[in-house]
Amino acid sequence: VEKMDFDLSEEQRLLKESVDGLLTDSYDFDARKKYMKEKGGWSKAVWGKLAEQGLLGLPFAEADGGFGAGGVETMIVMEALGKALVLEPYLATVVIGGGFLRHGGSDAQKAAYVPAIIDGSKTFAFAQLEKNSRYDLHDVATSAKKKGSGWVIDGEKFVVLNGENADELIVTARTKGDRRDKTGVGVFLVPANAEGVTKKSYPTQDSLHAADITFTGVEVGADAAIGNPEDGLALIERVVDDARMALCAEAVGLMDESLKTTVEYIKTRKQFGVPIGTFQSLQHRASDMFVAVEQARSMSMFATMASDFDDARERAKAIAAAKVQIGKSLKFVGQQSIQLHGGIGMTMEARIGHYFKRLTMIENTFGDTDYHLRRVTDAGGLV
Repeated sequence: VEKMDFDLSEEQRLLKESVDGLLTDSYDFDARKKYMKEKGGWSKAVWGKLAEQGLLGLPFAEADGGFGAGGVETMIVMEALGKALVLEPYLATVVIGGGFLRHGGSDAQKAAYVPAIIDGSKTFAFAQLEKNSRYDLHDVATSAKKKGSGWVIDGEKFVVLNGENADELIVTARTKGDRRDKTGVGVFLVPANAEGVTKKSYPTQDSLHAADITFTGVEVGADAAIGNPEDGLALIERVVDDARMALCAEAVGLMDESLKTTVEYIKTRKQFGVPIGTFQSLQHRASDMFVAVEQARSMSMFATMASDFDDARERAKAIAAAKVQIGKSLKFVGQQSIQLHGGIGMTMEARIGHYFKRLTMIENTFGDTDYHLRRVTDAGGLV
C-alpha cells in the first residue's frame, strides 16, 4: 500500500479557517434554534453565505464553474458543519445531488443544474429509501415506464432529507426486472413541483426535516435520466459512498465538539465542593473518548483517500470499514458525553443531547454498523 499524505495543503488550511470562521460568526446554538423554525427547517440566508464563500461549488469541475476540489475539501467542510450542528442541506445538495451530476450527468444536465447548485438558487433531495428496502440500494419497487421518448414514474419514497424544500428530486426507479434485481435501476431528475408529486413533511429526531414523497404518474422527458436508465446501480453506489465518506467526516466534527463540550463541563461542574473533572475515573473516561475520536478521525481520512480509488470494490470496502469504526466511536463518545453531563444532558436545552441525536442518525444513514461490518466481511476483511 502506498504511503498516504494526511497533511493539509496551504489552500486546504485556508479553506478550513474560512469555513470555521463563517460558522463561528453565524451559527451559535441560539441562531440554530431560529433557523430550525424556517420553512423546511433551515436558513436561506446561511445557504446564501455558503454560496458566497464558494463552498457550494467546491467539488465541481472548473469547466462547470466549480473549484475542482476533491474528497479532502469535502471532508474539511463536513467536519466543520458537524461541529456547528448545521441544518442546511449540504449533504443532500452538494455531495449527493452534485455527485450524481459529476459522476453521471451529461454535459447538458451539468449545464442545466450545476450553476444553480453553485450559486445557491437550487437545492436537491435524494428520494431513494422505500418501505422495505432497508439499506439495499438495489431494492427498488418504484417504477419508471417508457412513454414515447420519456418516462412515467410511480411509487413511494420515505425519509427524503430536504424533501420539503428541494427544488429538484433525484429519484431511483426500476425500468425493468424484479424488485431486488441488481440491474434495471435508473436514476431520474424530477422537478419537485412536477404534477403527480405529493409530499408529507416532518422533523426528524436530529432536528432536520424529511418528507415521504409519492409519485403518481409523474411524466419526465428523456433528458431526465442520469446515466444509463437500465443500469444505474454502479453510479448510485459511487455517489452513496461519497455520501458515507461525508457523513464520516461530519461525525468526526460532532464527536470532536462533544468531547470538547464534555471536558469543559466536567472542569466546571462541582460535586462535594470540587470540579468533577478532578475525579480520576472521569479523567480516564475522557481519555477513552479522546482515543475513540482519534480512531474515527484516522478512518475518516482513510475513507476520504479511498473515495478517489478507481477500483469500485476496494473503494466500497474501505468506506464500509470507515463507517464501522465511526459507528463504534460515535456510540461510545455519544453515550459517555451524555453520562458525564448527567441529567442535564437529556434536556433539549443542552447542546450535548443534540450532538448525540445527530450522531445516532448518522449511524443509521446509508447503512448502520452491523450492515457495513457484513460488507467488510463479505469483501474479505480489511487489507
